Amino acid sequence: MAVTLVIGSQWGDEGKGKIIDYLSLKSDYVVRFHGGNNAGHTVINKLGKFPMHLVPSGIFNEKSKAVISNGVILDLEVLISEIESLEKSGIKTKGRLFISPRCHLIMPYHKILDRLYEKAKGKKKTGTTGRGIGPTYADKVSYNGIRIADLLNKTEFLEKLEIQLILKNKILTALGEKKLSKNEIADHFLKIREKIKPYVVEAYPLLQDAIKNKKEILLEGAHGVFLDNDWGTYPFVSASTVLSGGVTQGAGISPKSINNVIGVVKAYTTRVGSGPFPTELFNSEGGKLREKGNEFGTTTGRARRCGWLDIELIRFASQINGYTGLAITKIDVLDGFPEIKICTSYTNNGKKVNYFDGDAVFLSKVKPVYKTFKGWKKSTKGVKKYTDLPIEAKNYLKEIEKLAGVKIKYVSTGGERTEIIKM
Repeated sequence: MAVTLVIGSQWGDEGKGKIIDYLSLKSDYVVRFHGGNNAGHTVINKLGKFPMHLVPSGIFNEKSKAVISNGVILDLEVLISEIESLEKSGIKTKGRLFISPRCHLIMPYHKILDRLYEKAKGKKKTGTTGRGIGPTYADKVSYNGIRIADLLNKTEFLEKLEIQLILKNKILTALGEKKLSKNEIADHFLKIREKIKPYVVEAYPLLQDAIKNKKEILLEGAHGVFLDNDWGTYPFVSASTVLSGGVTQGAGISPKSINNVIGVVKAYTTRVGSGPFPTELFNSEGGKLREKGNEFGTTTGRARRCGWLDIELIRFASQINGYTGLAITKIDVLDGFPEIKICTSYTNNGKKVNYFDGDAVFLSKVKPVYKTFKGWKKSTKGVKKYTDLPIEAKNYLKEIEKLAGVKIKYVSTGGERTEIIKM
């Protein structure tokens, strides 16, 4: 039996969807335990290309059951659209997808508030996806949330909605927005709840029984470590707990049950939105990484900022999450670069410093210390054996292992499920 957790080790967009899809082939359950549709995992298989935002990426394995556990917040329209798209492509979801009744709902006012808060910050805006994620989590922890369980109870839902609109409409009108209509919102949600009802099941006993019966469970992290609400580059972060410890809160699974923690690392670094980025490239090399890597957000479509691999970040991510292995993705994007660099550490005012020594303002001032490697001219696209990699690519991977202090278990050489090296 194994419970395996997959976590992004940078600022998201590391290629978690590909690794999860690959690992799900041997999984009985695949579980999303935090975040919302601000996540975007791209899966490419024989059925096509699928941008997954809420349904676990492991749904494509016929053997696997997919669980959206209590730590996830839901935009029901996005979820329903995703389910319908999967069904249309021949992926059965009935009896395979289970949604916790404890999941909080993203309401119309959350999206409006998200936009208004960003507008009010002006140049200091956080760079959110605008999908209402932060305001929904804020309502959750301030006892103002509405959950799926509430929606299934019409009386409870209408009472809670009325209270929230009393509060939210005062804020909206104060900021120049129109009041929201209780009847319009209620009619819409009570109609779409019928499409969700068949999937709503308390996930806790499902997962506990799976652990007891020694089933294979794959836990799907939604974001990167440095978007964690506590340990990321706050305030340029997400609203949820991204780290391995979040599994207990978000899925009801004890830490002692987790056997493997796989950190997904893109062979270079990217970031979407605002916030510090020590290795960001503003030259033609950054543009080349963006173009070759198709670095545009799955969720927002925004161009990603690109830079060299930052091992200082990977070391921290490994230590705080207890990585048992790494999965390196997009090594093929580096094909053709005459030189490739790795940031091995930071300095500030000539003194060596660490990521954890300061906040986002501090991190925006550090200087990366680079080690330069000779690039490779041979294509690595689709390579499936380590021995077939160019010697320069092997040297690059060995240095990552050495500097990060963690063994590499997988190397992805393309977007397809089969384009991967198992070390």
